[in-house]
Amino acid sequence: MTQTTKRSNRSTGSRRLEKQLKRAILYFLITGGALLCIFPFYWMIVVASRPSSQVFNFPPPLLPGTLFVENVQSLLASIPYVRAYGNSLFYALTVTALMLFFDSMAGFAFAKYEFPLRDTLFTFLLTTMMIPGTVTLIPWFLEMKWFGWINSYAALIVPNAVDAFGIFWMRQYTQGAVPNELIDAARIDGCGDFTMYSRIALPIISPALGALAILTFLGHWNNLVGPLIIMNDPMKFTLTVALRTLVGLRLTDYGALMAGTVGAVVPILIVYLAGARRFVAGIAAGSLQGV
Repeated sequence: MTQTTKRSNRSTGSRRLEKQLKRAILYFLITGGALLCIFPFYWMIVVASRPSSQVFNFPPPLLPGTLFVENVQSLLASIPYVRAYGNSLFYALTVTALMLFFDSMAGFAFAKYEFPLRDTLFTFLLTTMMIPGTVTLIPWFLEMKWFGWINSYAALIVPNAVDAFGIFWMRQYTQGAVPNELIDAARIDGCGDFTMYSRIALPIISPALGALAILTFLGHWNNLVGPLIIMNDPMKFTLTVALRTLVGLRLTDYGALMAGTVGAVVPILIVYLAGARRFVAGIAAGSLQGV
């Protein structure tokens, strides 16, 4: 009996040691992966605090320098950085707000209403997602020129107020998250269509809205091609276009460029940290709704 107990204790201790070893290896791999992801941001700060002549040194400098303030001053003297920052915030936030409103309403309608050609329209919507964005650049530019929206933010905001992926995403989430019985009960109580959407469906689908908000904001905050094509007034440049003007054919002020990029990363971090929980919940729940 004593020997059996000793063997059992050894087996339990061995399993516990094996479990702790696996956990330690897992933590080591996760920490290593996190450091690899963080290093580009650290390197950006290093370059932003050093002269451009040291960027391509070998071995490269790994510690921050002392020229960050000077590089920021050079940045502000080279481009209207604050104005471009405000332009990007206005553009990205406006598109995000409009897309959340229209895409969620359209997704709710496709998920919970029966109307003629509903499935045909949804199939056509899905086919538009298969068209590469580069194919639509020239037609989009010609259309904006016909409307007289060249060098106007209307050309960037209005066509992006509704998105096929956003409608698809909200429809898939709403279809599984909002019970039909709840909609029927609200309709019996006399709720109108917009009341059912705003007071019943909207609180339930908020995780999907959070995920879509983060994806939309990041996509338009980092957008370069659209503003680069449509804008020709430096005072209307978005931050991505303004920073692009710092890249010269022969000489580039990398210190000023990275100093501006450090500031450009701040809203991305704020948006993600503020909505990370809803983002993960929305992605996870959306994947389950599609199963």
